[in-house]
Amino acid sequence: MLGNPAYPTYQVFLAILVSALIAGLVMPLWIRLLKIDGIGQQIRADGPQSHLVKAGTPTMGGVIILLAVCLTCLIMAKPTTELFLAVGAMLATGALGLFDDVTKVVQKRSLGLTPTGKMIGLTAIVLVFFVIAVNFCGVGAAIRFPGGFAIDLGVLTSTFTFGDTVIKIPWLYLIFVFLLLAGMSNAVNLTDGLDGLAGGTVMMAMLVMAAICFLRGDVNLAIFCAACAGGCIGFLWYNAYPAQIFMGDTGSLALGGALAAVAVLTNTEVVSLVVGALFIAETLSVMIQVISFKATGKRVFLMAPIHHHFEKKGWAETKVVIRFWIVSAACGALGLALFFQLG
Repeated sequence: MLGNPAYPTYQVFLAILVSALIAGLVMPLWIRLLKIDGIGQQIRADGPQSHLVKAGTPTMGGVIILLAVCLTCLIMAKPTTELFLAVGAMLATGALGLFDDVTKVVQKRSLGLTPTGKMIGLTAIVLVFFVIAVNFCGVGAAIRFPGGFAIDLGVLTSTFTFGDTVIKIPWLYLIFVFLLLAGMSNAVNLTDGLDGLAGGTVMMAMLVMAAICFLRGDVNLAIFCAACAGGCIGFLWYNAYPAQIFMGDTGSLALGGALAAVAVLTNTEVVSLVVGALFIAETLSVMIQVISFKATGKRVFLMAPIHHHFEKKGWAETKVVIRFWIVSAACGALGLALFFQLG
């Protein structure tokens, strides 16, 4: 194990550096390989005209982020069920995103998997993750809120016996976890629309989740979250405007899945909704736009997701990104304060 386990704080900070270095050093080779193979991003025809110049920019940078996270955890963290489950959820959602990215490249269009196909994949991932988390990691079905208030989502529980193994499935909690994991994965995916936007905002969120895991005494999950943040830092060196590479659905789905998985494993689901509030706002802007247009024929925003709305209003791309980073940092600070409130 790299570093000194006697100093866990040092381990967590070192994980950020190690992951950032791995991503930063390997990314140029990956960019070169993608350019040789002609693998580039397809751009929405109805998007901002300034984005058309980005067509053909290498994508699937998320592959290197995931590589950096896995290698960092391998050399710095102790193998625990919780760590394997968090990494597994990240890799599974990343694999789904990779399939989506490859589909876009092969078919040369901005849309990859159909929504139905993506939801089927996410449903399978959530079900496996949920069964292991609840039955082998001791995850409870109670959702805690400030003021000592909690909702028990384990009231409708089925029990299945397979030999000596008993599997419990609290159905209401399963629905909640599905909405959280599938929703957060898609939310980060929607946020990934400007150079540096998803990478920077996810970095902020995962740093906060690393602090929460550390405060809860799970150093291994803290290292995992720190590695996710570090991978984003290494990626941002090449994704900063003008981007040399995009993370693609491989990275955005995986990082959103990682954030939600850690929230479930630490029973900080409500806190994660505050930490990831920016991602939720991006999703809500799309939902509001679609509902409004179908119901009234009018659009609430100039364009959705909401970061494009501000672009249409005349904000420079870098201004939108930096201001969204600030909002993400504020959400993270508020989420950390809520964590202390929950005790």
